[in-house]
Formats: sequence, C-alpha cells, structure tokens
Amino acid sequence: MIQLKQFDNGFSYLQVNNLSCSAKIALQGAHIFEFRPVLHDNLLWLSPISEFKEQSAIRGGIPICWPSFGNNNPALAQHGFARTSLFTLISAEDINPNTTQIILKLTDTQETREIWNYQFELEVIFTLSETLSVELKTTNKDIKAFKITQALHTYFDISDISHVEISGLDNKPCFDALTQKTEPFYGNITFNEEFDRVFQNLHDTILLKENNKTVEIKSSGSNSAVVWNPWIDKCAKMSAMEADAYKEFVCIESANAYEDFRVLQPQESHSLKATFTTL
Repeated sequence: MIQLKQFDNGFSYLQVNNLSCSAKIALQGAHIFEFRPVLHDNLLWLSPISEFKEQSAIRGGIPICWPSFGNNNPALAQHGFARTSLFTLISAEDINPNTTQIILKLTDTQETREIWNYQFELEVIFTLSETLSVELKTTNKDIKAFKITQALHTYFDISDISHVEISGLDNKPCFDALTQKTEPFYGNITFNEEFDRVFQNLHDTILLKENNKTVEIKSSGSNSAVVWNPWIDKCAKMSAMEADAYKEFVCIESANAYEDFRVLQPQESHSLKATFTTL
C-alpha cells in the first residue's frame, strides 16, 4: 500500500507498507527518512528534533548530496541543492506483495540554472522489500558536458557508537578531513573520537556490525565512500541534533566523491546505486 500524506504544516511524504517493510519518503529531497524491515529494527536514524519544513534539510535518513558533495563546488551550498528541492512523483507501484518501487524526478528550472547552469534530469529510484535499494540516475540534458560529485548520505541507526565496527575498508587510500592528509587506512573502523574520511578504490562490500546485528552495504557506479561521526564537540554545535546524538548513528555514504567525480557528456547517464541488507 502506498499513501501520500502530509504533516500538519503541509510537508508531503509517501507512506509505504508491504509484507516485507514499511518506509517514509519525503517529496522534498527525495529523502527516505524511515525504513523498517518486518524482521529487523529500523535501518535509518532520524533526529527527533529534525524539522520537516520547506527548504530545510532533514537531519537523518538518507539525504541526497547532488550535484556536489561537501563543498566540492564553492558556487553551490554544501552538498548541493537536491536535498532541499521538491521532486515530482513519477511512479509508485507495488511490484508484488513484498516489493514496492517508487520513482521521483528532479529537472532543471530557471532557479537551478542560476546557480548551476545546466539542463539535467535526476531520477531517484527506491526499491523497498526486505532490503532497501536507492539509485541516483543522472542524465545530462544539456548540449555541454558537466561534472558531478554526489553521495547517499546514509545515517544508520545504532544503539551505541562504542559498539560499532566497520569492515571492508582495510588498506584503502583515504582522505582524512580532520588532518587534511591522504594515506591508506588499515584494519576495521571503531570509534572513540570524531571520524571523517573519504575512502577510494572501493570494490568490496562494506559491513556495519554492532553486537549481533550486521548491515551489508553494496554499491555500484561508485568507487568511493564516506565514513563519518561528529563525536561530542561537533555534535553539540550542529543544527537539528541533540548533544548526545553522536552515540546513536554512524554515516556510511556511497559516493562519487573527490577523485571519483563523474563527467557526463550530453545525453549521457550515470547511476549511483546502494543496496542495504540487514543480515
């Protein structure tokens, strides 16, 4: 079952329920902010004080960073404009009793061309079953090439950051945003301080483990990933974030970041896809 709903302030979202899962997807930002497999806990963390209002990014779920990741393009706001843009619902279909597919689309407008002067089409394709799949399909509709960096800025719900271990990134080159150094990272990732790194040359599955819970993250159209937790000091200064929220989430972002940027020629498309499975 698929329902279009609104919060009291008129902010619109889709409520999805099938035999395998339930989910909530905001039309603004094509932003999934809840995904609950029937047999497992909620996959995504959402700040309890995040505001659902126009032109304000949702804190949690999976924000879409596009057409620029971070401050890669200084002409754009951090993480681009897609996450606060209103998408159009193209299709919503129950493929079978266990699987639902939602397609949302964003195209250029006079407003977007004033800050990023290209004609484009961005489709976000959600496939919701016992697993969650999110695909960003960018098509260049212009007569000139353009460059994108992007990410699925996924906030994973956890019980305590001190119990988390991330594997699959051993011996990968990475840029440490805190030290501004690029060097290999060795071993599995655990947390006892702020962590903000962009990993490159990825071709393997990433595993997020906490106690007896494991989430498998598989990406395609991507050779980079971001791992982030703001820890105590930064968390206390962030908007729509409670002071101790850093304990409750970790971000693992399937990306085309930094040297993993993509250049699309006229009429060319590129898909970045991530699939999340709770094992």
